Amino acid sequence: MSAVPVLQTERLILREHRPEDLDAYLDLWTQDDVVRFISGRPLTRSECWGRILRSRGLWAVLRAGFWTLTDRESGKLVGEAGLMDIKRAIEPTLDGTLEAGWVLNPSVQGKGLAREAMTAILGWADQNHRGVPLSCIISEGNTPSVQLAGRLGFQETARGSLEDGTVIHFRRAAGA
Repeated sequence: MSAVPVLQTERLILREHRPEDLDAYLDLWTQDDVVRFISGRPLTRSECWGRILRSRGLWAVLRAGFWTLTDRESGKLVGEAGLMDIKRAIEPTLDGTLEAGWVLNPSVQGKGLAREAMTAILGWADQNHRGVPLSCIISEGNTPSVQLAGRLGFQETARGSLEDGTVIHFRRAAGA
């Protein structure tokens, strides 16, 4: 039995990452509109496999992690979203928080699916990680994600550097 709870929204099923997701996951992480503000480059098949394994490991260690977002009607993988603590070397630090993140296939962006998924995830976090503040970092220039963070109750707290770019730090109080 999986440690990853299944969450359902009006249009999505949020479930664990599975080995058979690799090809669809690779397709997601090789799209320029996906990686532009995250890694800056398409991921390799091996890196995608590593991310799938990391996601499963997050759940085993933190009792939180990322979900695969699948379309309720077609079952197609359309993105991923969730919570993590990957001990980033970043200032200001994200220590003491769970870091939220989301990514959607460009074919479904702009339809409110990220908000739908993150609303379910934040509700789950409020119940299962009471008292833990949430954070997220978003690359400067990623206006849709910055706007979504605000709609989800995150507030900008700082700006800093990560790798070669500037990121905006956001925090959301526990249970906000």
